[in-house]
Amino acid sequence: MTKQNPTHETALAFRALHIPGRPLVLPNAWDTASARLVEEAGAAAVATTSAGLAWDLGTADGDRLDRDRALGAVARVAAAVRVPVSADIESGYAKDAAGVGDTIRAVLAAGAVGVNIEDALYGREGGGEGDDGEGAGDGGRGPLRPVAEQAERIAAARAAADAAGVPLFINARIDTVLRGAGGVEETLERAAAFLAAGADGIFVPGAVDPGTVKSLVAGVEGPLNVLAGPGAPSVAELAALGVARISTGSSIAQAAHAVVRRAARELLSAGTYDSLTGGLDYIELNTLLGGAR
Repeated sequence: MTKQNPTHETALAFRALHIPGRPLVLPNAWDTASARLVEEAGAAAVATTSAGLAWDLGTADGDRLDRDRALGAVARVAAAVRVPVSADIESGYAKDAAGVGDTIRAVLAAGAVGVNIEDALYGREGGGEGDDGEGAGDGGRGPLRPVAEQAERIAAARAAADAAGVPLFINARIDTVLRGAGGVEETLERAAAFLAAGADGIFVPGAVDPGTVKSLVAGVEGPLNVLAGPGAPSVAELAALGVARISTGSSIAQAAHAVVRRAARELLSAGTYDSLTGGLDYIELNTLLGGAR
């Protein structure tokens, strides 16, 4: 028997983590430091957050980051950890389906074995978070891509991965709930079309109401991913509903950046340092982040 390459084996391992009722829990990372910390905390995989990654690179979220910069960051994350990595590629960093295929080839070259591809469209202003929807509340809300067009993009992603011999996990994000563009019925219609086109899982940010989640779990013929954070049901509660994947999206990056602003404001106004209490030990952090992999 021919031995499979490590990427193939890693992709299979990542696929196996999506178990309804025993969900894959993803504290999303945005750079090498956050990725290493997430791995060290015990995460079975690392998923990037497009918002956190874009902010780290000095760009707003919402299809504004170019492919090369985005996947350069993904490559650094993948090189920094031993666990599988899934890349949030927003809507595919491409105008058409052929371009999405090119992006997938670049994703695989970067070392990731999963992707999120969203069906939202963005204008010039505002934005929205590719893996979590946290940024979608500003002025850039737009329509969703037509089902047939989005299915074509997903099919191109599937074909590119299959041609490379990698069972890439394609997580199709559906923004019906997040953007108020439809309820459970519309979401399930899109989910069926995207799964038929080659997606492996369905991500519905904004769906945290237990009744809605239960209906989606029952109606989606694949693993369901939801976005969790303050105010959402606990991991245990979502697991009991049959969820297979739980993402935190940009919320950890937002919390980290809040510490920076709070500490800076305190230092510059009051001249005190209370906001810095509870920081990680220097030697521990230096050892973790500076150690060879």
